[in-house]
Amino acid sequence: MGRTGIGVSALGFGCWAIGGEWQSADGQPLGWGKVDDEESVRAIRRALDLGVTFFDTADTYGAGHSERVLGRALGKRRAEVVVATKWGNVFDEDTRTLTGADDSPEYARRALTASLRRLDTDHIDLYQLHLSDADPQRAAELRDACEEFVREGLVRAYAWSTDDPARAAVFARGEHCAAVQHMANVLQDAPEMFALCEELELASINRSPLAMGLLTGRRRSGEALEAGDIRSRPPQWLQGFADGSGADPQWVARVDALKDVLTGDGRTLGQGALAWLWARSPRAVPIPGFRSVAQAEQNAGALAKGPLTAGQVSEVDRILGR
Repeated sequence: MGRTGIGVSALGFGCWAIGGEWQSADGQPLGWGKVDDEESVRAIRRALDLGVTFFDTADTYGAGHSERVLGRALGKRRAEVVVATKWGNVFDEDTRTLTGADDSPEYARRALTASLRRLDTDHIDLYQLHLSDADPQRAAELRDACEEFVREGLVRAYAWSTDDPARAAVFARGEHCAAVQHMANVLQDAPEMFALCEELELASINRSPLAMGLLTGRRRSGEALEAGDIRSRPPQWLQGFADGSGADPQWVARVDALKDVLTGDGRTLGQGALAWLWARSPRAVPIPGFRSVAQAEQNAGALAKGPLTAGQVSEVDRILGR
C-alpha cells in the first residue's frame, strides 16, 4: 500500500452496503437497502478464506453499523487483515441519520476513538478523511493530526477520499500518507489521479469499481429500486441512475457494448471490470461492495484471473471512443 510497507490483497472489499439503511436529515436514502447482518458476517469471513485481506468502511455507513458488523465478523482474525475506515461526517446512531460534517482536528480524535470502539480494535490500519471537498488549508491540519495518531500507535497510515488530485497531494506531503481513495471504473477513468498515485507512490483505492452495480450487468433500465436504496433517489454526484426509474439507458448501453471484451477468458462482467482497473494501474486496489456470500465469491474470483491484456484494454478504449 503505497510507500508504507503495508501489504494488502490486490482486491479489497467495500463495506458501505453492509451498513444497511441510513438517511440524510431530509430523508434522502444513503444506504443500499435492507441487509442481513448474519449473511454479511458470513460473506466477510468467506472473503478472508478466498484471500481478501483489505476491508474498507466508514464510520457513517449505516451510522456506525458497518463498523460494528465488520468488527464482529473479523473477531480473532483481525490481525490477518488491513482495516480502513473514514471520518468527517457527523451522524446520529439511534436514528441512523447523517446530521452534518466536522473538519476540526478535535472531532477527528473523537471520531477515531468511536471507530476503534465499534470495530473492537486498538488501531486503524488506514484512516481516511471522508470530506472530499474539505478546505486544503484545514486538510493540512488534519494531515498533521493523523501524523500524531500514527505516533500514538492508533493509526498505521492515512489517506484522503477525494476525486481532486490537488487535494490528494496535500495529504501526500505527510510521511505516513499511503493512498488516495477515488472513483474509478472502466466507464469513468481517472487519468490525473492515477498519474498522481504513480508520481507520489500512493495506492489508488478505487471507489465504485463496478459503477454502483451497473458493471455487474444485473441492473437494467426501467427497473425500479427499493425505497431505501440510494440509487432509487440518486444524489447529483451519483451518475448512471435516474430518479425513480433505475439505471440510465445510455449507461446500460455502454455496459452492453463492453460485455464481450470484459467477459473474455471466462470472466464474469464484474470480474472483467475489476481486471480493467488492475490493467489500468499497478497501484489500483478496487473495493467492490457486497451483501452476500455469493457476491463475495464472485468478486474474489477476479483475483485468480488477474488484469486484462493490453489488447483487451485497447479494445475497451476503442468501444468507448477514448
